[in-house]
Amino acid sequence: MIALGIIEGPRDGTAPWFAIDWSRIRRLVGRLQARIVKAVRAGKWHRVRSLQRLLANSLAAKLLAVQRVSSNRGKNTPGVDGALLNTPARKWRQAHRLNARDYRPKPLRRIYIPKKNGKRRPLGIPVHADRAEQALELLALDPVSETLADPCSYGFRKARGAHDAIAGCFLALCRRNCAEWILEGDIRACFDELSHPWLLEHVPTNQGKLRGWLKAGFMERGVFRPTTQGTPQGGILSPTAANMALDGLEQRLRARFHPRDKVNLVRYADDFIITGASLALLADEVKPLVQQFLMERGLELSEAKTRIVHIDDGFDFLGFNLRKYHGKLLITPAKPSIAAVKEKVRTLLEAGGSLSQDVLIRRLNPVIRGWGFYYRHVVSKETFSDIDHAIWCMTWNWAKRRHPQKGRKWLKDRYYAHKDGRDWVFTDGSVTLFRMASIPIRRHVKIRGDANPYDPQQADYFVERRGRQRGRLPVQAPAWLVA
Repeated sequence: MIALGIIEGPRDGTAPWFAIDWSRIRRLVGRLQARIVKAVRAGKWHRVRSLQRLLANSLAAKLLAVQRVSSNRGKNTPGVDGALLNTPARKWRQAHRLNARDYRPKPLRRIYIPKKNGKRRPLGIPVHADRAEQALELLALDPVSETLADPCSYGFRKARGAHDAIAGCFLALCRRNCAEWILEGDIRACFDELSHPWLLEHVPTNQGKLRGWLKAGFMERGVFRPTTQGTPQGGILSPTAANMALDGLEQRLRARFHPRDKVNLVRYADDFIITGASLALLADEVKPLVQQFLMERGLELSEAKTRIVHIDDGFDFLGFNLRKYHGKLLITPAKPSIAAVKEKVRTLLEAGGSLSQDVLIRRLNPVIRGWGFYYRHVVSKETFSDIDHAIWCMTWNWAKRRHPQKGRKWLKDRYYAHKDGRDWVFTDGSVTLFRMASIPIRRHVKIRGDANPYDPQQADYFVERRGRQRGRLPVQAPAWLVA
């Protein structure tokens, strides 16, 4: 049976899942999302809700939601029911079950993941059926969120990333007559403290489902614990809901302050900085305004981590350090990030004492390359050379530990070679350790503030932008760096 130009599977899942025309699926969903954007801009909210229901009931959207859940990094991580969407039959059945009237979410499975500071972050793992339902609702909600979002917001949004946020910081601070004071904002437990009443009133999605997800609770060591506030870290819908809660701060700042106050906001998820013309302005006027804005949403600033700094002293943001030297703004990799990549390489080398050289290099190269590409858009050349030297020293110590009885010349002949005009290159002949300093430094062009990936009128802009950035990795920091 053919429907919408795609293969429609019966409920028993006998139709081939991999025969689905995913390009056509995305086009069909994209057309409805474009209509939602148009309705939001026109302020026709009855039309928006009607189109959202139409999208949520479409087979194309249901298939795309299941495909996302069954192919992302968490596809092999089950919820409390232990079920996975790992066969075509299960995927088809789940697609047909989506958006059912009798849908009820299940509790989350609570786990803890380590943070850089040694503490643990709670993570709620939904069952795969709930993830698919959230992915379906996100297809209808995200076009609304993108259309209403603050131009200065860059985290957890399509086609935006940390480099755009850093470019926004550069534009706000680079000139000699720019703001010199910065408020570094840290929201205390943002995902855990968000007000349920605020979310239910202001997030334009299926209210019954949203209420169910917010109140689903979680299982920890076999004990059910209810939830009265917050949105679970680990839920597909949570980042967008949190973004919508924090949107509006930029507009409130612009309405309150004059351009001569030099107040500019740059936000990446729940991390943000606000510039200002003076310390007193940020401390006595901007900070209270932010506190009031957050309080309305059940949130508050962390007094211990929120601080006001001068640009000459510098500050760290998203793994970068921003500081002015004699009036010139320099953006470099932050020292904790440099230490983190060195420690990651050291850990791999210490754990790889019994590995062959080629296997070890294949494990090291993605770490070195990924970190280097993340920092390729800022002043990093000297840092890259420093890290390359540190890694070389680590490989030399690795070689000496493997062969404590061998001399320097034997170790060099065994593990190093002359290659491409360089001596002492760590290689086994078939694979060579990646050299971070070989990465060219290229300026990142910030995305336009009003750019909307769901707007068909801006399609040419995004095609051109993707073409310029092809091969540039990655827009997000490596997971091990920010965990």
